[in-house]
Amino acid sequence: MTAPELSEEEQREQQRREQEAAKLFSGRVEFLLSAPQLKFLPDPTVPEIAFCGRSNVGKSSLLNAITGRKAIARASVTPGRTQELNFFEVGEPTQFRLVDMPGYGFAKAPVAVVDKWKKLVRSYLRGRQVLNRNLVLVDSRHGLKDVDREMMTMLDEAAVGYRVVMTKADKVKKSELDKTVAKVAEEAKKHVAAFPHIHVTSSEKGMGIAELRAAVVQDALG
Repeated sequence: MTAPELSEEEQREQQRREQEAAKLFSGRVEFLLSAPQLKFLPDPTVPEIAFCGRSNVGKSSLLNAITGRKAIARASVTPGRTQELNFFEVGEPTQFRLVDMPGYGFAKAPVAVVDKWKKLVRSYLRGRQVLNRNLVLVDSRHGLKDVDREMMTMLDEAAVGYRVVMTKADKVKKSELDKTVAKVAEEAKKHVAAFPHIHVTSSEKGMGIAELRAAVVQDALG
């Protein structure tokens, strides 16, 4: 479901949050490190917000749009090639981190690579005390796939609350988009850790970016 109609007071509060979030991201946002294994994770000193999704879902574009950068996150040339957790620091001093998780659902990846991915991600989700929220990105053109459902179940089991974010919304006719969002929202209700509100975004057109940016800051800092 999309957001209900807001009162004037709620609209003003939402605008304030969006402005504050934009101001925060206009400051320092820097790549910190890549962690191919848990032993390389940075010290858990600040809150973290993680982003995950199928390969080619538009994760890098969304991270760039939220941070207001052109290439803070770069898409891998070969889908499924990036098998690390990439950390970005926000604020000076650092107030929280964004975590770019490796894409999933890559058809040509060897079984050993997929198993390594699952072990890394599952261990991170279950053992990272500073992980405040996860964002599950879903392509608006396709809706939920089985690999998305698997990821959502993994998050349910890890007790990590998550927001479902529809990407590439500008690539779909509004009537089809509304149907897909409704179906995703109905299915999200069955997952204990999923937020009921579905974020609908387009990195290319800027649709829903300000609202999602404000939600990320709220999830990170309260």
